[in-house]
Amino acid sequence: MSATVETLVAPVTLTPGAVKELYKLRDQQELTDDFGLRIGVEGGGCSGMSYVLGFDQKKDGDKEYNIEGLTVFMHKAHGMYLAGMQIDFQDGLNARGFTFNNPNAASTCGCGTSFSV
Repeated sequence: MSATVETLVAPVTLTPGAVKELYKLRDQQELTDDFGLRIGVEGGGCSGMSYVLGFDQKKDGDKEYNIEGLTVFMHKAHGMYLAGMQIDFQDGLNARGFTFNNPNAASTCGCGTSFSV
């Protein structure tokens, strides 16, 4: 008996620059097919909550999405903090790294990886 895979609309979007960098990072790490990109939040950071972005295996309570061919895991409780967020990758002279544009954040810190709601 095969498992039914539900197609869900992801609450976050990835820019083309972020997708390109994430594929590059995934390929460098030579991960098995059971790994996907984890997007989430955790307590901490100078504004109260920090973003989680990294490759991980699916855990209990996760929802699974497909964004531009990438398997994405997000704990179902994190959707309320991340709905509508856009993740980008900057590769310029002044900044290099992932950036998070979160419409739910009441305030963010200077480093851009911490926020409050």
